[in-house]
Amino acid sequence: MITLTTDFGLRGPYVGEMKAAMLRLNPEAVIVDVSHSITRHSVLEGSFVMEQVVKYSPEGTVHVGVIDPGVGTERRAVIIEGEQFLVVPDNGLATLPLKHIKARKAWEIDFERVKRFTKWEISSTFHGRDVFGPVGALLDAWVEPEKLGSEIPLESLIRLDVEPRREDDLWLLKVIYIDDFGNVILNLEGYERPERVELPGRGLKIPYLDTYGQVKPGELLALPGSHNYLEIAVNQGSAAKRLGLKVGDEVRVKLIGGD
Repeated sequence: MITLTTDFGLRGPYVGEMKAAMLRLNPEAVIVDVSHSITRHSVLEGSFVMEQVVKYSPEGTVHVGVIDPGVGTERRAVIIEGEQFLVVPDNGLATLPLKHIKARKAWEIDFERVKRFTKWEISSTFHGRDVFGPVGALLDAWVEPEKLGSEIPLESLIRLDVEPRREDDLWLLKVIYIDDFGNVILNLEGYERPERVELPGRGLKIPYLDTYGQVKPGELLALPGSHNYLEIAVNQGSAAKRLGLKVGDEVRVKLIGGD
């Protein structure tokens, strides 16, 4: 199985071109579209979305991610091998998925080696079609990674700064995703359940509950979202709009009370 996560959108030919190129190399491939609606150039958002799919995918799945504002520059294109494969630009996109695949090795993709398989030239602006998609298709067809690139140290991979930070009794957190409902997902997991969540500076004391319907429509709540990260929501409304937040914003949070 191959999964695809991109910021290409669906209006143009880009997703179709990439999948056609993949199927030309591997006609038996099972391709799963995760999302092609990642916010343009939002590597952090793409990393979160890829992480969620990796957590539930079977061993051997190949995950192709193309959120690539540096396409055509000297940034590396990489394969990461563990219980599953990641095929991504080396720009931090692999950061969150790497938590789950038990990575063993990584390779920098060699474009000349890829061209020997594809028999077509590589555009400077569309590596999704010409590099990442084909490499994913070839890995799924049991082509060995060392035939597609040169091994590099795992520790050399670029990683995003997504570690929550503690400052006295405050957490300094980051918005890592906002879903279509406007729910705000923060980079804190594995915390003790609080009674409420406060946002100092905003004058907000938000109850910590289990699900959206436990407050009235239009009211704020915090909860352990379905992805096990701390989530702030508005029942039948948008917490992102209410709080004026976007992916990448920092948020000061205090967890009050609890177990």
